[in-house]
Amino acid sequence: MNDSVRQLLVIDDEENMRHMLTAILSRHGYELELAANAKEGLALLRQKKFDFVLCDIKMPVMDGMEFLRRVAQLEHEATIIMMSAYGSVDDAIEAMQLGAYDYISKPFKADEILLVLKKAQERERLQRENADLRRQLAGIEKEFNFGRMVGKSKEMQGVFNLAKKVAVHPTTVLITGESGTGKELVARGVHDASPRVNNSFIAVNCGGIPENLLESEFFGYTKGAFTGAEKDKTGLFAEADKGTIFLDEVGELPLSMQVKLLRVLQEQEIRPVGAARSRKINVRVVAATARDLAQEVQVGRFREDLFYRLNVVNIHIPPLRERVGDIGHLSHYFIKKFAEQLNIEIQGVSPAAMNLLIQHAWPGNVRELENVIERAVILAEKKILLPENLPPEFGTKHQSRRLDDFFEGFSIKKGRKIMEKSLISRALEATGGNKSKAADLLEVSYPSLLAKIKEYEL
Repeated sequence: MNDSVRQLLVIDDEENMRHMLTAILSRHGYELELAANAKEGLALLRQKKFDFVLCDIKMPVMDGMEFLRRVAQLEHEATIIMMSAYGSVDDAIEAMQLGAYDYISKPFKADEILLVLKKAQERERLQRENADLRRQLAGIEKEFNFGRMVGKSKEMQGVFNLAKKVAVHPTTVLITGESGTGKELVARGVHDASPRVNNSFIAVNCGGIPENLLESEFFGYTKGAFTGAEKDKTGLFAEADKGTIFLDEVGELPLSMQVKLLRVLQEQEIRPVGAARSRKINVRVVAATARDLAQEVQVGRFREDLFYRLNVVNIHIPPLRERVGDIGHLSHYFIKKFAEQLNIEIQGVSPAAMNLLIQHAWPGNVRELENVIERAVILAEKKILLPENLPPEFGTKHQSRRLDDFFEGFSIKKGRKIMEKSLISRALEATGGNKSKAADLLEVSYPSLLAKIKEYEL
């Protein structure tokens, strides 16, 4: 719509009111359409877009309340303001419940109606800005996300870009990185961004299956293939047909199983244990390992031909300590996740707590951070996470001390001052020196806090 000329529809059965509003509003940049009753107004709303509607309540044939009920069924962007000379508080409330923005009593002065429209125009502007902001935030979230992974760092953006490129092709992918970096999340993201998204994603922990069961778990078996095989069993590769199989910790596979896996990759076929012939399958293989497979090849624990077959595209996920810039983004992501799950109101992390998170080495990577944030959200007594909400190994462990260690003598007055000073210092540290936020944490007024800071020379 034209930002300089606002389109306004006036619906009123009184001709004098229509003329008066035309005279007032046309001088202030409004372009008016007039309707003598609500039916005419509905017809005009169907034909043309309006910024605002001024509608009388008491009208013959169809009153303003019925107009609001009918207009709710139309696709329109107009802000509706109701008018009445016989109005009551109940009428105003009902009009608002039916979708009106505001209500003005007749008779009104020119500046009163202009003020109402100015407020409506400001509301419209804020709604438009909020909608734009939501779209921008959605775009930012999408930009910094891949599947269920988040990361703003240059390193993770590189991981996401590579994963997105390879996802649309049936290429075998090898994901490497330390434990807890999110290798399975990347694998799921690759599947979800691929043409196979509507088919199965089967995740297998290669180190979690006993060696003597690997072949039957992977490829299935036929009835009578061995003692206890009382019926045919479908293997994991067959379950993943036309989809993706994720072989986590592929470096744990014994050499005997590596040979069989290589044949599956080369021939795209499997043979269940006890079966007379092989069957074709269409499975995308995504493998992951925390081991250095090139080194494993050198020492003879991993087949070189299988390594090259798996390592067509390598996606390496750097450890969290090498992408410190993601810690803040991930922390807020997990806070939001657990606050919603646990129905706890947490707004963020104090600067002091964030400083401890950034300094931590994160041997358990993102999985460790997720667990730390979940614990902190559960333990938090304020609306932000404080250093004492973090585990003891973060340097926040407070030794149990007797009151005698804090206070000398028996003066309650002196003891209260010592405790007050300590609490204020902690609140200022937690908020990075923001006195307004510290006052909220301490549950005192801002002027009271300023007076205490001056008193204690903080």
